Amino acid sequence: MLLELRVENLLLIERAELRLAPGLNVLTGETGAGKTVLAHALDLLLGGRARPGIVRPGADEAYVEGLFEGPDGEDVVLARRVTAAGRTRAYLNGRYAPAADLQDLATPLLSFYGQHEHRKLMLTSAQLELLDAFCGAKHLAARGEAAGLHARVRELEGSLAELRELAGARERELDLLEFELAEIEAAAPDEAEKEDLVARRERLRHLTALRGAAGGASEAFAGEDTGAVTALAAAVAALEAVAGVDPGLDALAERARSVALEADDVAAELRRYADELDGDPGELDVIEERLAALDRLERKHGGSIAAVLAHGERCRARRDELAGAEVALEEATARLAEAQADLAARARALRATRAKAAPKLADAVRARLSALAMDGASFEIALEPRDDVGPTGADAVEFLIAPNPGVPPAPLRDTASGGEASRVMLALLAVANEASDATLVFDEVDAGIGGQTARAVGEELRALAAGRQIVCITHLPQIASLAARHFAIDKDPSVEPARTTVRELAKGEVVGELVRMLGAEADDVAARRHAKELLKAA
Repeated sequence: MLLELRVENLLLIERAELRLAPGLNVLTGETGAGKTVLAHALDLLLGGRARPGIVRPGADEAYVEGLFEGPDGEDVVLARRVTAAGRTRAYLNGRYAPAADLQDLATPLLSFYGQHEHRKLMLTSAQLELLDAFCGAKHLAARGEAAGLHARVRELEGSLAELRELAGARERELDLLEFELAEIEAAAPDEAEKEDLVARRERLRHLTALRGAAGGASEAFAGEDTGAVTALAAAVAALEAVAGVDPGLDALAERARSVALEADDVAAELRRYADELDGDPGELDVIEERLAALDRLERKHGGSIAAVLAHGERCRARRDELAGAEVALEEATARLAEAQADLAARARALRATRAKAAPKLADAVRARLSALAMDGASFEIALEPRDDVGPTGADAVEFLIAPNPGVPPAPLRDTASGGEASRVMLALLAVANEASDATLVFDEVDAGIGGQTARAVGEELRALAAGRQIVCITHLPQIASLAARHFAIDKDPSVEPARTTVRELAKGEVVGELVRMLGAEADDVAARRHAKELLKAA
């Protein structure tokens, strides 16, 4: 329950304090006096956005504070401060808090219904919300789970679409990987092989020069007349002729014999090298072709055999990864199908609950409409399946009404007048809030009605206020006369900027306010009599 409301520097209101009572509280005043400012003040306490220019001209900031009695009887103080620059701060029990926290805390304490609320009733989405609220907390929790599952389905659909979109690119990439792997595996590059091929190519390219060099060197070593081997043999023979005479010469003779033996061995190796030095005329072409193939791979994949081999390993890993993507696609498809089946099952469960609750809600609304001067009006709720499953399930709800007997029910948006829509909305809110103890705030929801109908709406509001608190901003004396506590809002245009004041009316002042609401002068005897009759009837 809202115990106190304090407003400072909010538009026309410089300062106002309201101490509200249980039951029906009404706020009245001339058009333009600022009644809706109080409605906006309550909206700020609900965490609503501050509209531009809301701070009273000349003031630095506006301040709104509400003292509530919580569910356990504890005091809860919610407040908003709005600077002239548009910055806002929220407070919970005197401490700074995010505006979202105010919304979370205030929502169970206070429900606000604006003067155009009945227009929302024309939307099928709003009608679904009302039916779901009537279904109860368990149903709302199930709907929340369905909404979470719907979000999961959308996420899985997005992931699957991405996987399918990538499928074509994946196939092209796989083809390229397979080609490059086949090229590398066919070439079977090896660093040691390349080094050997380079050496063989160099020998084949210089075969004639090598053969000439080996033959010439062999002739120089082993020629019959001038060869080094023959000369060394003669030198060794000369030294052996005087062997044993001088140890120093004997040592040199030993070295000479070693040189002669080495020269003879080298000569033999040169003859053997020259004899074995041979090459197939086509071998060089084969080697050149093989080296060219290896060079092409190196240029494509990093400049070395090691880089080519590393690229091959990467290709194999990526190929395996892409092959796994096919499995991922299948798994994603299976997960989506499972989630869709689960969502469809949740939607069927929601429909079953709604189908069971819809006739009960319609019966309750018809009973309320009878009390709201719409006796004989027909009210039905049509529940139709939708082709798609959304966050709220797969149902379309349509409220149907026939204001007069004998007329087939038709959609509310096509049939009801503004006054009828207001009464239907009031009936729905009364039924939907029967189990709630939140304060209900109505901002001129009585628009479009008058006469006995206005009285009936007032009686319904008073009945709804039994055991709970209602705050009603109204322009109808039939409703105002039923209030447990009456506040008048007056504007003083003689000051600049204009100033609005809010005051609680004493019992003796209520008649005068009702006379004003009846459109009569203060000394109008008939109007005063009418006002007193309204109060007496209350």
